[in-house]
Amino acid sequence: MRLYIEYECEEKLDFDYQETARIVGEAVLETERFPGEAEVNLALTSEEEIRQVNREFRAIDAPTDVLSFPAIPFESPAVCQELFAHEIIYTNPDTGNIMLGDIMISIPRVFSQASAYGHSVKREFAFLIAHSMLHLLGYDHIEPEEARIMEEKQENLLTSLGIHR
Repeated sequence: MRLYIEYECEEKLDFDYQETARIVGEAVLETERFPGEAEVNLALTSEEEIRQVNREFRAIDAPTDVLSFPAIPFESPAVCQELFAHEIIYTNPDTGNIMLGDIMISIPRVFSQASAYGHSVKREFAFLIAHSMLHLLGYDHIEPEEARIMEEKQENLLTSLGIHR
């Protein structure tokens, strides 16, 4: 997986966030049997910046922890065969990789939620990466059953990587 990261905030993470994002992202792709090389844009940003984007794209004037912007309109979660019908549309002509989309994470929220949930900052960051990657693959959590599936996938993935609460 090719990961393009922009670090746009003052708070600094005290672990190798690039490696963590790559490992978690690749694990999601492997678990979901993604067919090919993918690329994702990741912006690590402030509460004010994520609030502005949330207002602009979701009409919600409030900060949030993470936003996901899928490039591929999957008809159902992780049905990656859909890619083959339109692969050229989603392929970066410069790299040949399939463009999954963009993720934006509020670093201040990573810190505050880690504290609130009583686990490490790394665990919270890894959770948000896993959560967003599933969104990029068409998963959602609007309905209770969808939420249960996403929660189970996230927890199983992080446990398999040794990233515990």
